[in-house]
Order: sequence, then C-alpha cells, then structure tokens
Amino acid sequence: MGDILIVDDERDIRELIGDILKDEGFSTRLAANSDECMNEINADPPALMILDIWLKDSRMDGIDILKTVKRDNPDIPIVIISGHGNIEIAVAAIKQGAYDFIEKPFNIDQLMVVIRRAMEASKLRRENADLRRRDVTSAEMIGSSPAFKALKAQLDKVTKSNGRVMLSGPAGCGKEVAARYIHANSDRAAGPFVSVNSASIEPDRMEEVLFGRQSGERGVEPGLLDEAHGGILYFDEIADMPLGTQSKILRVLVEQQFQRVGGADKVRVDIRVISSTTKDLQEEMRRGNLREELFHRLNVVPIEVLPLSDRREDIPELANHFIAELNRTQGLPLRPLSDEAVALLQTMVWPGNVRQLKNVIERVLILGPESGAIEAKELPAGEDDQEGEGHVALSPGLATLPLREAREMFEREYLITQINRFGGNISRTANFVGMERSALHRKLKSLGISTANRSGARVAQVNEDVVNKV
Repeated sequence: MGDILIVDDERDIRELIGDILKDEGFSTRLAANSDECMNEINADPPALMILDIWLKDSRMDGIDILKTVKRDNPDIPIVIISGHGNIEIAVAAIKQGAYDFIEKPFNIDQLMVVIRRAMEASKLRRENADLRRRDVTSAEMIGSSPAFKALKAQLDKVTKSNGRVMLSGPAGCGKEVAARYIHANSDRAAGPFVSVNSASIEPDRMEEVLFGRQSGERGVEPGLLDEAHGGILYFDEIADMPLGTQSKILRVLVEQQFQRVGGADKVRVDIRVISSTTKDLQEEMRRGNLREELFHRLNVVPIEVLPLSDRREDIPELANHFIAELNRTQGLPLRPLSDEAVALLQTMVWPGNVRQLKNVIERVLILGPESGAIEAKELPAGEDDQEGEGHVALSPGLATLPLREAREMFEREYLITQINRFGGNISRTANFVGMERSALHRKLKSLGISTANRSGARVAQVNEDVVNKV
C-alpha cells in the first residue's frame, strides 16, 4: 500500500506505530534521529513520513527536517507528532509544508485517518500533475518529407543525452512539439515537462514564478524549477527573459541549485533545459537583451525547426492528422480532403505555419457541412474567387507589367510553388502541370529557376541575375 518512514526518538513509540501500520498493510522504516532519517530518505524517498518534533541527541529537530525534506522532496507528505504540542508549533509545521499535526498521546484511529488522507491527497496531486503534463501540446511529430526526416533525425540524436538544446524557427512551426518529442523519447520521459513562456510572465514576477518564494507567513511556495525537478524545463523565447533573471538561471545551470525568493537555503534541482526562439539571438546579444554566457550555455545543440513553406509535402499528412484529432477531441466531422483542396493547401502562404494550418482545418470543419469531401472553395484562399466563373484578381505587381513580363513572372512563381509543393521532385511537378519532363527543364532554365538543397530537401529558387533583370 505504501512505504512509511517513522521518525521518533522514543523507541516504544516508533515501534508501536510501525506495528500498527504493518497490521494495516503498510511497509515501514524506522529512524531514531535526523541522521538516520536523512539516510533513509536519500537511499529511497518514502511515500509518507511520520515525524516527531522533538528529537533527542539529534543534529536537527523535526521542523528542520521538515524544511529540508520539503525543499528537496516536496512530494512527500509529512504528518507531525509531538508530546509538547501547542498551537504555535502546529501552525509553524503547517506553514513549512506539513500535511497535518497530531498531539501525543494520539488516538490510533485518528492517526490512521490522517495517514490515509495524506497518502490519498499525495496520490491525487501526482495524478493531477500527470494529467496537466499530458493535457497540453502533443509530442507526436507528423511528416514524411526529406526536410522533416532530417529534422527528426537530429531530434533523435539528442533524446538520449542530457545536453541542452536550442530550437529556432518562426512562430507556429512546432518548436514546443519538438521539445516535447525530445522529452517523450528521453530517459526523463517519466519526469515532468514544464514550459515557461518568458514573454508572458511579468518581469517583476519572473524570479518568484521560477524559483518560488519562502516567507515566515506563508512558508515555502514552490516555483517552476521545483516542478521541473527530475524532468525538462522548456524556456520559450529565452531572449525575453529579464537580464537579472538570466544571470540567476545561468547560476542554476552551472550549480544545479537555486535560492527561493526570500529564502536562504540552497535548493538542489536536477533538470534538463531546452530553449527556443523566433529571434536572431546574435542580434539580441548585440542589443544587450541576452547574456552571452547564457547563450553559450543553452546553445550546446542548435536545431532549426523548419517553417511550413519548407516542408509543403507534409501539408496533406498534417491536415489529415488535424482532421482526425479534431474529430476525436471535439467531435467535429471526419471529412476527407479533395484533390483540389490538397493542391490549394500546398500552395497557400502560411505565415502562421503549422499552427495556422490547424486553425484553418478547425474553422472549415466547424463551418462546413457534416459530410462529404472538403472542397477548395471552403478554404480561406478559395474565398476570393467568388466574383464569377474564371475570375482571377491580379496583384498590383502583375497588373502594371507588359503581358510578356507578367506571363514570365506568373510562370516563375507558379512553377516554383509547384516544385516546392512536391519537394523538389521534377517528375511529379511535370506530371501535375502537364508538361514533358524535358520541356519543363527547358522552361525552368529559361525562367532562371534552379533547385538547391536546404535542410535536407530540394527547394526551388530564382537565380539572382534573373531577379535583377525582372
């Protein structure tokens, strides 16, 4: 049922409690002083502690042990017992994190009720923490393009290490999903994943949120570093963290310990740090927004998470994944994508990246019919073509050019879009646009279009000399 550590300097008391608990199905360990107590905890943290306030011939009294255990093992519920109990001691114990206080001589039935409630409360806290960790961004990586496979191969290499990773990329491209993938496949998968959005926390509260607070009135209030103990701490937008906090985080990375706001004790912590940014961190350092020492500590393994425009081949797979997920989680219709809708999704501009794609799919499923394939006209980019059959709105750039130049510009942008849609595959592009492969090669050469490797994928681009002529 659970392992309970009983700490009392009176042998008769600790053995009596131990025998009673064994009869109730618990396993027990006994300690007569603070040294024995700390040795037992360091060897294997118990499920619950019964702790006497007054310990003879001991380096630490019960309150000192309580503070130490709650600092280093905050999840262990502690029931305080004392033959010298008074309201002041009870209040002090509760403020320092004790679950409850029982005065000697105690009633056995009362003690068992408190123990069972304490262990149940501890179990519920752990379950709630597990649910909070699961009820967040998925750790599932979706895609099969060469660019995606190259990214996933990099992530797989860092999962088994304890090295710090810096994820970079535009907003919405999936940096937190990548961080959670590392966590889910690492040796810390059973530990917590705690996300810190540096831009969303008020600067004057950042240290209290991270390190927690300790005061005589309210005792110990754990922070996010406490929550991340044994797992991963994910800093989103690291350059938005206040400079003063940056220096303290740097110290945590070096020493693996910290001080709570208002506290004097050093708190040991075992965490792996993953950071992310949408910014140019070299520029942020030049501007004085990011400490260079912290950058070098965090940037051990830099990994770029690609925008959706660099992995257009993955868009159909991502869209179908979101359709299935929204059906499962929200009960939205399970509708397939038409070929025209797929083609449009792959050629649309996605400044919001994967996050924007998911929002578009959710919007279509909410506003669209209950059945049938999703058509191109249901997508936001398909709404402009409503003025008449075959109507095409010209961009200002095309409308001001002579026909030949406008045709060349259109062909160039159209073919670059299609090549990137098919991941640089010229054969698939030729088949879709209705050209012989050799004819397409000649057309690309005349338009100054070439393909090059970028992050493991073939990407179409315009030669600079052609751009200058246009």
